Amino acid sequence: MRSVLCFGEALIDFHAEGRDAHGYPRAFVPFAGGAPANVAVAVARLGGDARFAGMLGTDLFGDLLLDSLHRAGVDTRDVARTGEANTALAFVALDAHGERSFSFYRPPSADLLFRPQHFRADTFANTAVFHICSNSMTEPQAAETTREGMRRARDAGALVSFDLNLRPALWPSGIEIRPLLWPALQLADLVKLSAEEFAWLAEADGEESVLERLWQGDTRLVVVTDGPNPLRWFHPDAEGELPAYRVPAVDTTAAGDAFVGGLVQQLAEQQVGPHDLDALVATLPRLHALLRYAAAAGALTVTRQGSFTALPDTAEVHAFMESHS
Repeated sequence: MRSVLCFGEALIDFHAEGRDAHGYPRAFVPFAGGAPANVAVAVARLGGDARFAGMLGTDLFGDLLLDSLHRAGVDTRDVARTGEANTALAFVALDAHGERSFSFYRPPSADLLFRPQHFRADTFANTAVFHICSNSMTEPQAAETTREGMRRARDAGALVSFDLNLRPALWPSGIEIRPLLWPALQLADLVKLSAEEFAWLAEADGEESVLERLWQGDTRLVVVTDGPNPLRWFHPDAEGELPAYRVPAVDTTAAGDAFVGGLVQQLAEQQVGPHDLDALVATLPRLHALLRYAAAAGALTVTRQGSFTALPDTAEVHAFMESHS
Protein backbone atom coordinates (compact mmCIF):
# COMPACT_ATOMS: atom_id res chain seq x y z
CA MET A 1 0.00 0.00 0.00
CA ARG A 2 1.24 3.48 -0.83
CA SER A 3 1.53 5.82 2.13
CA VAL A 4 -0.32 8.85 3.44
CA LEU A 5 2.24 11.57 4.18
CA CYS A 6 1.09 14.29 6.61
CA PHE A 7 3.15 17.46 6.86
CA GLY A 8 3.38 20.38 9.26
CA GLU A 9 2.35 20.97 12.82
CA ALA A 10 2.96 18.65 15.75
CA LEU A 11 2.49 20.07 19.24
CA ILE A 12 1.52 19.27 22.80
CA ASP A 13 -2.12 19.84 23.74
CA PHE A 14 -2.45 20.55 27.45
CA HIS A 15 -6.02 19.67 28.44
CA ALA A 16 -7.58 21.30 31.48
CA GLU A 17 -8.62 18.98 34.30
CA GLY A 18 -10.65 19.89 37.36
CA ARG A 19 -11.81 23.32 38.50
CA ASP A 20 -10.95 25.34 41.56
CA ALA A 21 -13.44 27.37 43.57
CA HIS A 22 -13.14 30.24 41.08
CA GLY A 23 -13.73 28.11 38.00
CA TYR A 24 -10.12 27.95 36.79
CA PRO A 25 -8.44 24.65 35.81
CA ARG A 26 -6.62 22.89 38.63
CA ALA A 27 -4.19 21.18 36.24
CA PHE A 28 -3.27 20.76 32.58
CA VAL A 29 -2.41 17.26 31.31
CA PRO A 30 -0.18 16.90 28.21
CA PHE A 31 -1.44 15.02 25.13
CA ALA A 32 0.50 14.57 21.90
CA GLY A 33 -1.33 16.37 19.09
CA GLY A 34 -1.22 18.85 16.23
CA ALA A 35 -3.65 18.61 13.31
CA PRO A 36 -1.47 16.91 10.63
CA ALA A 37 0.14 14.69 13.27
CA ASN A 38 -3.36 13.69 14.44
CA VAL A 39 -4.27 12.77 10.86
CA ALA A 40 -1.13 10.62 10.54
CA VAL A 41 -1.99 8.76 13.75
CA ALA A 42 -5.60 8.35 12.62
CA VAL A 43 -4.41 6.78 9.35
CA ALA A 44 -2.08 4.40 11.20
CA ARG A 45 -4.80 3.37 13.68
CA LEU A 46 -7.13 2.66 10.77
CA GLY A 47 -4.64 0.29 9.17
CA GLY A 48 -3.00 2.64 6.69
CA ASP A 49 0.66 3.27 5.96
CA ALA A 50 1.17 6.64 7.67
CA ARG A 51 4.15 8.98 7.62
CA PHE A 52 4.74 12.35 9.22
CA ALA A 53 7.09 15.09 8.05
CA GLY A 54 7.84 18.12 10.20
CA MET A 55 10.24 19.78 12.61
CA LEU A 56 10.33 19.05 16.34
CA GLY A 57 12.36 20.79 18.99
CA THR A 58 15.20 18.98 20.72
CA ASP A 59 13.32 19.35 23.98
CA LEU A 60 11.28 17.09 26.24
CA PHE A 61 8.07 17.81 24.32
CA GLY A 62 9.73 17.01 20.99
CA ASP A 63 10.87 13.71 22.49
CA LEU A 64 7.32 13.01 23.70
CA LEU A 65 5.86 13.69 20.27
CA LEU A 66 8.40 11.57 18.43
CA ASP A 67 7.87 8.68 20.83
CA SER A 68 4.09 9.02 20.59
CA LEU A 69 4.21 8.94 16.78
CA HIS A 70 6.44 5.85 16.88
CA ARG A 71 4.16 4.04 19.29
CA ALA A 72 1.14 4.88 17.15
CA GLY A 73 2.78 3.21 14.15
CA VAL A 74 3.63 6.36 12.20
CA ASP A 75 6.82 6.38 10.09
CA THR A 76 8.95 9.33 11.28
CA ARG A 77 11.92 9.15 8.91
CA ASP A 78 10.88 12.58 7.57
CA VAL A 79 10.91 14.26 11.00
CA ALA A 80 13.72 16.78 11.53
CA ARG A 81 14.87 18.18 14.90
CA THR A 82 16.14 21.64 15.84
CA GLY A 83 17.53 23.37 18.90
CA GLU A 84 16.69 26.83 17.53
CA ALA A 85 13.11 26.84 18.84
CA ASN A 86 10.97 24.88 21.24
CA THR A 87 8.15 22.53 20.36
CA ALA A 88 4.80 24.35 20.14
CA LEU A 89 2.29 24.12 23.00
CA ALA A 90 -1.48 24.61 23.09
CA PHE A 91 -3.64 24.84 26.20
CA VAL A 92 -7.14 23.46 25.61
CA ALA A 93 -10.26 24.30 27.61
CA LEU A 94 -13.56 22.50 27.04
CA ASP A 95 -17.08 23.78 27.61
CA ALA A 96 -20.04 21.70 28.78
CA HIS A 97 -20.64 20.44 25.22
CA GLY A 98 -17.05 19.33 24.62
CA GLU A 99 -16.30 22.31 22.37
CA ARG A 100 -12.71 23.47 22.76
CA SER A 101 -10.93 26.78 22.91
CA PHE A 102 -7.18 27.15 22.48
CA SER A 103 -4.39 29.27 23.95
CA PHE A 104 -1.29 28.80 21.79
CA TYR A 105 2.37 29.22 22.71
CA ARG A 106 3.60 29.61 19.14
CA PRO A 107 5.51 31.24 17.40
CA PRO A 108 8.39 30.95 17.62
CA SER A 109 8.21 27.17 17.45
CA ALA A 110 10.14 24.35 15.86
CA ASP A 111 7.44 23.30 13.37
CA LEU A 112 7.71 26.65 11.56
CA LEU A 113 11.43 26.10 10.85
CA PHE A 114 11.01 23.19 8.41
CA ARG A 115 12.34 24.21 4.98
CA PRO A 116 12.31 22.54 1.53
CA GLN A 117 15.85 21.21 2.04
CA HIS A 118 14.57 19.16 4.97
CA PHE A 119 12.49 17.00 2.62
CA ARG A 120 14.54 13.90 1.81
CA ALA A 121 15.27 13.09 -1.85
CA ASP A 122 12.71 10.28 -1.79
CA THR A 123 10.20 11.82 0.64
CA PHE A 124 7.43 11.82 -1.94
CA ALA A 125 8.20 8.44 -3.50
CA ASN A 126 5.38 5.90 -3.12
CA THR A 127 3.06 8.53 -1.61
CA ALA A 128 -0.65 8.09 -2.27
CA VAL A 129 -1.86 11.19 -0.38
CA PHE A 130 -0.01 14.30 0.82
CA HIS A 131 -1.99 16.06 3.54
CA ILE A 132 -1.47 19.51 5.05
CA CYS A 133 -3.42 22.21 6.90
CA SER A 134 -3.17 25.98 7.24
CA ASN A 135 -1.29 25.93 10.55
CA SER A 136 2.01 25.53 8.67
CA MET A 137 1.26 28.70 6.69
CA THR A 138 1.26 31.31 9.44
CA GLU A 139 4.88 32.31 8.71
CA PRO A 140 5.99 33.26 5.14
CA GLN A 141 8.87 30.80 4.75
CA ALA A 142 6.92 27.97 6.32
CA ALA A 143 4.01 28.78 4.00
CA GLU A 144 6.24 28.56 0.93
CA THR A 145 7.64 25.26 2.23
CA THR A 146 4.08 23.95 2.53
CA ARG A 147 3.23 24.97 -1.03
CA GLU A 148 6.52 23.49 -2.27
CA GLY A 149 5.60 20.22 -0.61
CA MET A 150 2.22 20.30 -2.35
CA ARG A 151 3.89 20.88 -5.71
CA ARG A 152 6.43 18.08 -5.17
CA ALA A 153 3.69 15.70 -4.10
CA ARG A 154 1.66 16.53 -7.21
CA ASP A 155 4.69 15.97 -9.43
CA ALA A 156 5.11 12.56 -7.78
CA GLY A 157 1.49 11.63 -8.60
CA ALA A 158 0.07 11.94 -5.07
CA LEU A 159 -3.40 13.21 -4.28
CA VAL A 160 -3.05 16.51 -2.38
CA SER A 161 -5.36 17.00 0.61
CA PHE A 162 -5.87 20.32 2.42
CA ASP A 163 -7.82 20.79 5.65
CA LEU A 164 -8.23 24.51 6.29
CA ASN A 165 -8.31 23.95 10.08
CA LEU A 166 -8.30 27.71 10.60
CA ARG A 167 -6.90 28.97 13.91
CA PRO A 168 -6.93 32.80 13.72
CA ALA A 169 -4.99 33.07 17.01
CA LEU A 170 -1.96 31.55 15.28
CA TRP A 171 -1.76 34.33 12.69
CA PRO A 172 -0.10 37.73 13.16
CA SER A 173 -2.66 40.34 14.16
CA GLY A 174 -3.78 42.91 11.64
CA ILE A 175 -3.26 40.86 8.47
CA GLU A 176 -5.87 39.62 6.00
CA ILE A 177 -5.59 35.83 6.12
CA ARG A 178 -7.71 34.80 3.14
CA PRO A 179 -5.33 35.96 0.36
CA LEU A 180 -2.52 34.00 2.03
CA LEU A 181 -4.55 30.79 2.00
CA TRP A 182 -5.92 30.79 -1.54
CA PRO A 183 -2.70 29.70 -3.32
CA ALA A 184 -2.62 26.54 -1.19
CA LEU A 185 -6.38 25.93 -1.44
CA GLN A 186 -6.12 25.95 -5.23
CA LEU A 187 -3.19 23.48 -5.18
CA ALA A 188 -5.29 20.83 -3.40
CA ASP A 189 -7.27 18.06 -5.09
CA LEU A 190 -9.34 17.53 -1.93
CA VAL A 191 -10.37 20.40 0.38
CA LYS A 192 -11.98 19.78 3.76
CA LEU A 193 -13.73 22.67 5.53
CA SER A 194 -15.87 23.05 8.60
CA ALA A 195 -19.17 24.84 8.11
CA GLU A 196 -17.74 27.85 9.95
CA GLU A 197 -14.69 27.92 7.68
CA PHE A 198 -16.83 27.66 4.55
CA ALA A 199 -18.95 30.59 5.79
CA TRP A 200 -15.76 32.54 6.56
CA LEU A 201 -14.38 32.01 3.05
CA ALA A 202 -17.77 32.89 1.56
CA GLU A 203 -18.27 35.98 3.71
CA ALA A 204 -17.76 38.48 0.90
CA ASP A 205 -18.99 36.76 -2.27
CA GLY A 206 -20.97 33.69 -1.24
CA GLU A 207 -20.47 29.95 -1.43
CA GLU A 208 -20.77 29.65 -5.20
CA SER A 209 -17.94 32.13 -5.66
CA VAL A 210 -15.72 30.12 -3.30
CA LEU A 211 -16.44 26.90 -5.17
CA GLU A 212 -15.87 28.45 -8.58
CA ARG A 213 -12.53 29.78 -7.44
CA LEU A 214 -11.55 26.32 -6.20
CA TRP A 215 -12.61 24.71 -9.49
CA GLN A 216 -10.33 27.15 -11.31
CA GLY A 217 -7.42 25.51 -9.47
CA ASP A 218 -6.76 21.80 -8.99
CA THR A 219 -9.63 21.06 -6.60
CA ARG A 220 -12.10 18.33 -7.60
CA LEU A 221 -13.78 17.53 -4.28
CA VAL A 222 -14.78 19.75 -1.34
CA VAL A 223 -16.18 18.25 1.87
CA VAL A 224 -17.83 20.47 4.51
CA THR A 225 -18.47 19.04 7.97
CA ASP A 226 -20.79 20.56 10.57
CA GLY A 227 -20.57 18.52 13.77
CA PRO A 228 -23.78 16.52 14.26
CA ASN A 229 -25.47 18.27 11.31
CA PRO A 230 -25.40 16.81 7.78
CA LEU A 231 -22.10 17.03 5.95
CA ARG A 232 -22.04 18.51 2.46
CA TRP A 233 -19.85 17.63 -0.51
CA PHE A 234 -19.21 19.47 -3.75
CA HIS A 235 -17.73 18.61 -7.15
CA PRO A 236 -17.69 20.80 -10.27
CA ASP A 237 -20.56 18.72 -11.71
CA ALA A 238 -22.43 17.52 -8.62
CA GLU A 239 -23.12 18.11 -4.95
CA GLY A 240 -24.91 16.40 -2.10
CA GLU A 241 -25.18 15.88 1.62
CA LEU A 242 -25.19 13.01 4.10
CA PRO A 243 -26.53 12.80 7.66
CA ALA A 244 -23.90 12.82 10.38
CA TYR A 245 -23.74 10.58 13.44
CA ARG A 246 -25.09 12.09 16.65
CA VAL A 247 -23.14 11.15 19.75
CA PRO A 248 -22.56 12.69 23.20
CA ALA A 249 -19.54 14.99 22.82
CA VAL A 250 -16.80 14.79 25.43
CA ASP A 251 -13.94 16.47 23.55
CA THR A 252 -14.05 17.73 19.94
CA THR A 253 -10.33 18.52 19.75
CA ALA A 254 -9.30 15.88 17.17
CA ALA A 255 -12.67 15.12 15.58
CA GLY A 256 -11.97 16.89 12.29
CA ASP A 257 -8.55 15.25 12.07
CA ALA A 258 -10.11 11.83 12.64
CA PHE A 259 -12.59 12.54 9.84
CA VAL A 260 -9.79 13.53 7.48
CA GLY A 261 -7.69 10.55 8.57
CA GLY A 262 -10.55 8.18 7.82
CA LEU A 263 -11.18 9.74 4.44
CA VAL A 264 -7.58 9.86 3.19
CA GLN A 265 -6.84 6.36 4.55
CA GLN A 266 -9.74 5.01 2.51
CA LEU A 267 -8.68 6.96 -0.58
CA ALA A 268 -5.18 5.50 -0.29
CA GLU A 269 -6.44 1.98 0.37
CA GLN A 270 -8.79 2.12 -2.62
CA GLN A 271 -6.05 3.66 -4.78
CA VAL A 272 -8.03 6.81 -5.56
CA GLY A 273 -5.52 9.21 -7.09
CA PRO A 274 -5.96 12.82 -8.17
CA HIS A 275 -7.29 11.77 -11.56
CA ASP A 276 -9.79 9.32 -10.05
CA LEU A 277 -11.90 11.79 -8.06
CA ASP A 278 -14.30 12.44 -10.95
CA ALA A 279 -15.00 8.71 -11.26
CA LEU A 280 -15.42 8.45 -7.48
CA VAL A 281 -18.07 11.18 -7.48
CA ALA A 282 -19.78 9.52 -10.45
CA THR A 283 -20.22 6.38 -8.32
CA LEU A 284 -22.23 7.87 -5.45
CA PRO A 285 -22.57 4.72 -3.28
CA ARG A 286 -18.77 4.45 -3.20
CA LEU A 287 -18.29 8.14 -2.35
CA HIS A 288 -20.97 7.98 0.34
CA ALA A 289 -19.39 4.87 1.87
CA LEU A 290 -16.05 6.69 2.16
CA LEU A 291 -17.70 9.72 3.77
CA ARG A 292 -19.70 7.58 6.21
CA TYR A 293 -16.53 5.81 7.29
CA ALA A 294 -14.78 9.15 7.84
CA ALA A 295 -17.79 10.50 9.73
CA ALA A 296 -17.82 7.44 11.99
CA ALA A 297 -14.14 7.95 12.83
CA GLY A 298 -14.85 11.58 13.71
CA ALA A 299 -17.93 10.74 15.77
CA LEU A 300 -16.08 8.13 17.82
CA THR A 301 -13.30 10.60 18.53
CA VAL A 302 -15.55 13.22 20.12
CA THR A 303 -16.65 10.67 22.73
CA ARG A 304 -13.11 10.56 24.19
CA GLN A 305 -10.66 13.05 25.61
CA GLY A 306 -7.33 13.84 24.02
CA SER A 307 -5.76 14.03 20.59
CA PHE A 308 -3.72 10.94 19.58
CA THR A 309 -5.34 9.06 22.46
CA ALA A 310 -8.89 9.73 21.24
CA LEU A 311 -8.44 8.32 17.72
CA PRO A 312 -10.17 4.98 16.99
CA ASP A 313 -8.90 1.88 15.23
CA THR A 314 -10.60 0.25 12.26
CA ALA A 315 -12.39 -2.43 14.31
CA GLU A 316 -13.95 0.28 16.49
CA VAL A 317 -15.10 2.23 13.43
CA HIS A 318 -16.73 -0.81 11.83
CA ALA A 319 -18.43 -1.77 15.11
CA PHE A 320 -19.69 1.81 15.52
CA MET A 321 -21.09 1.85 11.97
CA GLU A 322 -22.86 -1.47 12.53
CA SER A 323 -24.51 -0.17 15.70
CA HIS A 324 -25.46 3.26 14.28
CA SER A 325 -27.62 3.42 11.19
